[in-house]
Amino acid sequence: MATAPAAVDAAPKGGGKKKLIIILAAVLLLVLVGGGAAVMLLKKKPVDEEADDGTEAVEAPAKPKAHAKSDHPPTFVPLDPFTINLADKDVDRFAQVGVTLQVEDPKVADQIKAYMPAIRSNVLMVLSHKTAAELLTREGKEKLAREIMRESARSMGIEVDEEEDEAAAAASDAPKKKKKKKKAAVENPISQVLFSNFIVQ
Repeated sequence: MATAPAAVDAAPKGGGKKKLIIILAAVLLLVLVGGGAAVMLLKKKPVDEEADDGTEAVEAPAKPKAHAKSDHPPTFVPLDPFTINLADKDVDRFAQVGVTLQVEDPKVADQIKAYMPAIRSNVLMVLSHKTAAELLTREGKEKLAREIMRESARSMGIEVDEEEDEAAAAASDAPKKKKKKKKAAVENPISQVLFSNFIVQ
């Protein structure tokens, strides 16, 4: 009689192993399906000439890039933070602004470091002529970034026209006046001005 209960105990253990194998197989199947779906969704699809239903596929327009892609990542040159009195006449206000210049070429970053006192002086002059109202809006910050970019390039002896900066910033909605250019356009080596700190009090 002792053998009969042992046979009964053996049957549930075998059934338990089968359930465990089935559960593991189901979990593994779910993980594989989920991983495959994630890969399919994240993977960029090549644009086909025709869609699956026979209609022509419409290709999305490519976004224009501001700068050509290079082999190396951009170089960032941080400037020491500026603390300046603003040009507000009715009340004393000041601003603390942290600026970082982005350049594509590491050689230009070394050149910026060599001209750092002149660059800081020009940026300080630009900042000191601003009012709090000008700096608090997004448009004011974008205009300040363009002015800092222009003045930083001027410090290194590179003349960038103000009209070109403003034309690049505007989406060319207004009709342009024809002007005679005296010299060829010079590309600014500073690709972007980034604010790491911006406090107005």
